[in-house]
Amino acid sequence: MRALSKVPLMKWCNSLARLVSRFNPGWIGGEKLDRYTSNRLPLKGDCQPGHVYLVGAGSGDVELLTLKAARLLCQADAVVYDRLVGDDVLALIPRGTERHYVGKASGHHSMPQAEIGALMVTLARAGKSVVRLKGGDPAIFGRMGEELDALAAAHVPATIVPGITAASSAAACMGIPLTDRGHAQQLRFVTAQLCREDGTPDWSALARRDETLVFYMGLSKVEAICAGLRDAGLPDDWPIMLVANASQPDQQSLVGTLADMPLQLAASPLPSPCVIMVGSVVTRVATSPAALDIHNAVY
Repeated sequence: MRALSKVPLMKWCNSLARLVSRFNPGWIGGEKLDRYTSNRLPLKGDCQPGHVYLVGAGSGDVELLTLKAARLLCQADAVVYDRLVGDDVLALIPRGTERHYVGKASGHHSMPQAEIGALMVTLARAGKSVVRLKGGDPAIFGRMGEELDALAAAHVPATIVPGITAASSAAACMGIPLTDRGHAQQLRFVTAQLCREDGTPDWSALARRDETLVFYMGLSKVEAICAGLRDAGLPDDWPIMLVANASQPDQQSLVGTLADMPLQLAASPLPSPCVIMVGSVVTRVATSPAALDIHNAVY
């Protein structure tokens, strides 16, 4: 177990201190920043040896990391992390902490899922406190269930620490709600892996006008998604939005309709990871005062 290191955590708090200093310049300075973080932020608790913490790293912006996640990263003996964890989040991990990269990309897995579970068990049985760091929220399309099963089979205790999922972050950065009285009374998250030839979704169940539909891992399936929803009854002009690298400096987006989005994407390709949002709530992007151009925004 590692004692709480305030130095990496203070990096995470710098933006908070800058904001506070606009209203109270007396807070500037290392000593006063340290007093502010220790007295005002509830950073309590320790990483327990032999325990695994399944932690959500959020969508990439380090300021969207939870306080608990930041504390655990500063305390853990070992961190097992994925490809989608932001560099600024990884920078919070103190020197000397064991790092184990187990990232996955489409068609390229650095370590099979069963071996990831075995690695966590091995580290915990060695008496180490382990943070299993996942992009977004670990419980949303993060294969957390399989990792919990591996830990349970080995009688290793675990704690789940939620994070901000990509859908929430993308909607916030584009200035729209995920649910809205006038647009969407329901919200559905779907993995686009079901759009493979051997796993066709029930498009008729997904083609609703009263909900926001969010596809994860679907960048290569945009044409199939648009065609499936149109064939199931949604109109050609039904709104759709693609947001890549949500909340990060290189965020990119496309807003269009089910009819024109495949052509838009072909003309202006987006990188992965990318979330796909379908629903009339997308029309709010054009008029939202909260739609951020994060390339030019000042925080």
